[in-house]
Amino acid sequence: MISKKNFRFYSFLVYGLGLTGKSVVNFFNKNEVKNFQVWDDQNKDLYRDKRTVNLTKTLKDVDYIILSPGVSLRKSKNKKSLIKYKNKIITDLDLFFLIKKFSKSIVVTGTNGKSTTCKILAHVLKKNNYRTVLGGNIGAPVLNLKINKKDIAIIEASSFQLSHSKFINPNYAILINITNDHLDWHENMNDYINSKFKVFANQNKYQFALINRNFKNLFRKKKLLGKLIVPNLKKYIKFKLKMKNSYLKLNVNDENMSFVYELTKLLKISQKNFLNSLNTFIGLPHRYEIFMKKKNCIFINDSKATSFQSTKFALKNSKNIYWILGGIPKKKDKIILKNLKKNILKSYLIGKNINFFKKQIKHQIKFYEAGTIKKSIIRIFQDIQNSKKQNNTILLSPSSASFDQYLNFEKRGEEFKKLSKIYARKYI
Repeated sequence: MISKKNFRFYSFLVYGLGLTGKSVVNFFNKNEVKNFQVWDDQNKDLYRDKRTVNLTKTLKDVDYIILSPGVSLRKSKNKKSLIKYKNKIITDLDLFFLIKKFSKSIVVTGTNGKSTTCKILAHVLKKNNYRTVLGGNIGAPVLNLKINKKDIAIIEASSFQLSHSKFINPNYAILINITNDHLDWHENMNDYINSKFKVFANQNKYQFALINRNFKNLFRKKKLLGKLIVPNLKKYIKFKLKMKNSYLKLNVNDENMSFVYELTKLLKISQKNFLNSLNTFIGLPHRYEIFMKKKNCIFINDSKATSFQSTKFALKNSKNIYWILGGIPKKKDKIILKNLKKNILKSYLIGKNINFFKKQIKHQIKFYEAGTIKKSIIRIFQDIQNSKKQNNTILLSPSSASFDQYLNFEKRGEEFKKLSKIYARKYI
């Protein structure tokens, strides 16, 4: 097996030169690994001195292919060759675990709430004098982390990373939830679920597997070795009554917080210290971020909600909603509002796929074809002025990716916040 001591005996192809691929190249250079080449389907200039001349031959000859998470075996123009040598594919996560510079590791995966769960874990552990480093799908790629043997590594892992991982074995593996997502990347829902379950694949009987209750039977069916723990949601909700943090008291956080609650017990953090830590936590931007309250309006930036399943959490926890949605919908996503309709006054459609969203909601709620966030906000304020409703919620929760109009969900959220503040001064 590869280890820090024997890297020089293996050959590698780094496939994909985004943030992750670059971190692998830098890691190899720092560790004096000479026998590697690079390839990127788009960028032909980066690391030209290391660029492979014959991709087909290189894929055949190298010991390992380190695939960047953005590269899909289903969509790459070299998919046939990649699939042929799939058994050679590993990830930056594998390298991170093989060299193991940390004392313990916590890997969090799931569809919704991974980043917030990781941030809360890092916050709680630091407040209780644990040395922690946070990275992966949140923040820095794992191979860029400055870490030593006394640190606990907290890693957010996407299904893209886990799909091809072969060597990760966290002390604490956490699967918070799985809902319909990323089916444009994965072949089907079973493939997506199996990717998530890779987080448990190499665990031994002394390591812990914290899993959503909906998947405990599948865990047992796969005969995985980690100590199975299913968080007790009722116990956490009872504990939550003592909390003062208004953000974490929202029901939207309950399920994911139940995992944090269980993990702190395993780490022997007292309930008193846990509670004190939570009361100082500040929520992440773009995730049900209440950024302004003015007169009878609450403004919530939930731009990170890139699927309807993510948006459902916001719709459940708000009333009198003026809802901005739209963008690039996820494959096979459906908007079924049912009991959520009563919370929504009107929706405002943005982006280049308005017809998709119109078909989804036209028999459920009122809508306005705004096209842009700016036009949505102006129309919302006009509608509020014509309404007698109090305690209104202006919510951006797009249920879709941002790339038709914005570079990323962060840019979309910042635009919403900026325009909300500008037009609130004018209309309220």
